[in-house]
Amino acid sequence: MRKLLAQKSVATDPQEGRRAAVAMILIGVPQAEELLFIRRADYPGDPWSGDVAFPGGGVEAEDTDSRATAERETGEEIGLVLSDEAYLGTLGSINGAYLPVQISCHLYQLAERPQLVANNEVVEAFYVPLANLLDPSRNQERSFAYRGHHHTHPILDLEGYCEHFLWGISYRLLQKFFTTLGIHRLG
Repeated sequence: MRKLLAQKSVATDPQEGRRAAVAMILIGVPQAEELLFIRRADYPGDPWSGDVAFPGGGVEAEDTDSRATAERETGEEIGLVLSDEAYLGTLGSINGAYLPVQISCHLYQLAERPQLVANNEVVEAFYVPLANLLDPSRNQERSFAYRGHHHTHPILDLEGYCEHFLWGISYRLLQKFFTTLGIHRLG
């Protein structure tokens, strides 16, 4: 998988606005079986308030690169220190559809579920089997309100794992992950 990621990882052109990075954490060795998600806490004014996501956040001046951001934020949000041995590579970056943000995604693989300690930015952390992420019945179009407007987007129904659904940037990163592995369609 490392070789595949190295060959296909191409970042998009940067856009003006905020830069951030996330850690996509696979569980299971040698074959990944699950993926770790978090649900963000609800904060007024936070555009990602309450969303399902991957651990991560904004690039800060002391971060040497986006990987350092993803690792720092993962440690802060869920108390997980990611090692060099766990690092698989990058999926590159994507730009926000509604907000001026560029998100870099870094992949990690752990042998087993780690002990996690969520901070005040995270309501819960949970795992979803990769097979369930590809289940066609979970991949749907849904209409909902976002930032005062009605939108229809592809979503991943996480019933049984979380009361919220996956959509937006995190959904697009998951889609990019599966496409990189040669699976060209969620659902």
